[in-house]
Amino acid sequence: MSKTNGIFIAATGQHVGKSTTCLGIMAGLRKRFDRVGFVKPVGQQHVEVENGLHVDKDVELMHEFFHLDDHYADMSPVLLPRGFTKRFLAGEIAEDELARCINRAYQRISSKNQFTVVEGTGHVGVGSIVGFSNAQVAAQLGLDLVIVASGGLGSAIDELALNLAMCNECGVNLKGVILNKVIPEKRKMILENFPKALARWNLPLLGCIPYNDQLSTPSMGDFEHLFKTKLIAGEQHRYKHFSRRRMVASGVDNYQKAIRPNQIIMTPATRDDIILATLEKHWQHKLQTGRDFGGAMILTGRRNPRATIIEHIKKVNIPVLHARMRNYDAMHMISTFTAKIRKDDVQKVQKAINVVEAHVNFDALIA
Repeated sequence: MSKTNGIFIAATGQHVGKSTTCLGIMAGLRKRFDRVGFVKPVGQQHVEVENGLHVDKDVELMHEFFHLDDHYADMSPVLLPRGFTKRFLAGEIAEDELARCINRAYQRISSKNQFTVVEGTGHVGVGSIVGFSNAQVAAQLGLDLVIVASGGLGSAIDELALNLAMCNECGVNLKGVILNKVIPEKRKMILENFPKALARWNLPLLGCIPYNDQLSTPSMGDFEHLFKTKLIAGEQHRYKHFSRRRMVASGVDNYQKAIRPNQIIMTPATRDDIILATLEKHWQHKLQTGRDFGGAMILTGRRNPRATIIEHIKKVNIPVLHARMRNYDAMHMISTFTAKIRKDDVQKVQKAINVVEAHVNFDALIA
């Protein structure tokens, strides 16, 4: 397929920040072109949108936030839900039909837009089992590929080497590399040395995006999704982000001396003393300062909090949810959880755009 005015964004692995980077790239390109399209040819995690259609979750984010008028079905032509691989290997799904579906969708999007951002899924090799790895799809669409790597020096180059090998095998032209989540104190050193390491592949560094706490910090809305539950109260604080968490199993006297603002307290739903002490601290702080204490609670255990406790929670109206599992299990889930950007978390989306857009070389990207 001949070259078109677009770019394929892939990554060296999961949780590198590819979708975050795509948000900033979309925002920056929309300042340079009147119409910018977005496609995620092969998706995995999906959501239901209009008319019962299922699309990749990143497609929903881009479509809704940027108010794109392209059809959802073209923006997310192929999904790999649970069981898809087995059906493909059993011959129930035709590879050539998937290829035609991707090509048609991309052509429709690119023909209506001056520039098109195509986002891959995971590292360059994801999708190989069905013949549609990121490298293969980029080659099929005739697009140059940009790789997003996690900020660092040695480890980032090691990961790039593996991904570049597959790109070379598929005949994909590499446009350059964007480093994400670079520790601010190391950014100057990275900018001096990373281009030297890329020189062996004759690749430019297209961006060096600093690490930002807010982008990696989950909100109560993220925890609702993680624990598959809804907030008991405090819905207006659903997308407030908390970097500090504390699991409380001590006596209430010790706890009262150590309560701190802007942190999530985790405690069993049966610990009325801890819950009430937390609510009282919020009341006192609001009366004394006129400001919100800024905390939240995750209640754990199979037993529901008592009805009178729920009434107290709703009166104070801080964000509280109930995870029906042991305290330890809930903490383990949180500690291994990577927060993703959600379309309703407008504050985080805008922060991602601001951080990324300011640190990407758009002239080199679209040259």
